Amino acid sequence: MPRQAHRQTSEAILARLKRLHPREIDLSLGRIRRLLAALDHPERDLAPVVHVAGTNGKGSVIAFLRAMAESAGLRPNVYTSPHLVRFTERIRPAGRIIGDRALARLLRQCEAANDGAPITFFEITTAAAFLAFARTRADLTLLETGLGGRLDATNVVARPALSVITPVSLDHQRFLGTRLTQIAQEKAGILKPRVPAVIGPQHRAAAEAIAQRAAALDVPLSRWGREFTARLSADGLIFSDGDGELRLPKPRLAGPHQIANAAVAIAAAKALKRPKIGVEGIARGLERATWPARLQHLGSGPLTEALAAKGFTVLLDGGHNPAAGRALARAMAEADTGPLYLIVGMVGPRDAEGFLAPLARCKPRGLWAVPVPAAPAALPPAELADSARRVGIPACRSRSVKTALNAVGRRRPGRVLITGSLYLAGAVLAEDGAAV
Repeated sequence: MPRQAHRQTSEAILARLKRLHPREIDLSLGRIRRLLAALDHPERDLAPVVHVAGTNGKGSVIAFLRAMAESAGLRPNVYTSPHLVRFTERIRPAGRIIGDRALARLLRQCEAANDGAPITFFEITTAAAFLAFARTRADLTLLETGLGGRLDATNVVARPALSVITPVSLDHQRFLGTRLTQIAQEKAGILKPRVPAVIGPQHRAAAEAIAQRAAALDVPLSRWGREFTARLSADGLIFSDGDGELRLPKPRLAGPHQIANAAVAIAAAKALKRPKIGVEGIARGLERATWPARLQHLGSGPLTEALAAKGFTVLLDGGHNPAAGRALARAMAEADTGPLYLIVGMVGPRDAEGFLAPLARCKPRGLWAVPVPAAPAALPPAELADSARRVGIPACRSRSVKTALNAVGRRRPGRVLITGSLYLAGAVLAEDGAAV
């Protein structure tokens, strides 16, 4: 490797690693297994792993679990994707975002061990995360799948402590299948023989596919609506399972869909049977959990402060599929505090109409379709605006989020929801200077 490579930042190395495979996504376990063998199998030396798959809610469940573990004095390794502003957000040894120099060292080691062989960007960076975690004193490893489950690069962990599957819906059909049953079967590929699993709310077809796989592997299941459930009360959250009821604080993360996500995290924390994560740690975790771009309130940065000063509420969410659209619509209906304005940018191929149709029922006063900066295959704003009009939302194109916010600012104060893509959310956070 050239001498100057040792002085490169992690971003420069990451840019080079993207060229090691002609396709961004090529689901397989062979390449990462080869690389991990060359690295002396760091995936076998991790703190107990909670492996999380699903379509929606994975990151929120991990955010709750991380907060619960940290509130109980534990040190969790955390691996999530995608990032919002900086790649380093994905890898958190003992809960802290990895530094650029440390990441660069790991990436160079992975690149050298790979020796120029074809490997996807996600695979080689997952190997770097495993290296980081294997070298960190931690009590727990929270591991989020990138896409799918069965052939996801994270699925090389032979025996996690716990598997978790959050709600499964239609998404990434090009890679996972066109039917919900097929997608659920791919997600259920993370299940391991006799390893307990916590299952979030599911459509019947997805639930049946997961249950069939679990039965074949003798997996004990704890399922939303069967073995556990949760509901809001006047003063907090009531979680119920075979042990009885827990009365807990209301989750910090906003939106009615976060009740189920919180319940999945509580069930997971209990299933781990770690004495330190008791009721007190669970309660504090619910109150402390943070997860950017999930109905995140903005208004103090240069992009949004002028609108907030006029009395607008500015919300940011990375939702982009029909299930996320339904969750956002429920959240908007629950907190109806004035006119609703939408600023939306999406990355294709996405079901734009499927995402927007539930929001149309909230009767937004308008939608501004914007480009998504630096995103692959961004949906043209004109096409997105046409999709919005087809589901009954008045829509127009706008050159940028800033331009759209200026246009909204001339309307009657109300709620502004910026949504449609995590790429868009990351760009907004970067421009607004919000913490991630």
